[in-house]
Amino acid sequence: MAIRYRITLTETERQSLTTLTRSSKTNAPKFVHARALLLCDVGPQSEGQSRKVAEVADALGVSTRTIEHIKERFVEQGMEAALERKPLSKQRDITFDGAFDARLTALACSKPPAGRTRWTVRLLADQLVELKIIPTVSLMTVQRSLKKTRCVLT
Repeated sequence: MAIRYRITLTETERQSLTTLTRSSKTNAPKFVHARALLLCDVGPQSEGQSRKVAEVADALGVSTRTIEHIKERFVEQGMEAALERKPLSKQRDITFDGAFDARLTALACSKPPAGRTRWTVRLLADQLVELKIIPTVSLMTVQRSLKKTRCVLT
């Protein structure tokens, strides 16, 4: 497989990364990323040691894709971007707070729909959406909320 991104560190970058890996104040993800960059270096200061991505991944206990992503961020965005963890791209839209739990519990304690003897998790989820309490909800969210509030559907 062809090398996608080639890491060539300058002497100052190498010194900076070495300092990070020897400091006791460096957090684990930053340490692993700094060590990966040092091991992937193919510059003249690397002492002629050309390592494969799989070897670096095995040595650091991460996947080969992680190493590839670190190398890609280093080449395209610089050393700081490569050292930090990638920020989450997906934002959580819906948060289930105490108000949601209270409305769900009140609904579960109310009389079940006509033709039913008791509420089920599926019926509760459908009713929450129908009453426009929440746009969408999974069955597991309803189940976890009921369990958290110790509400029993019997």
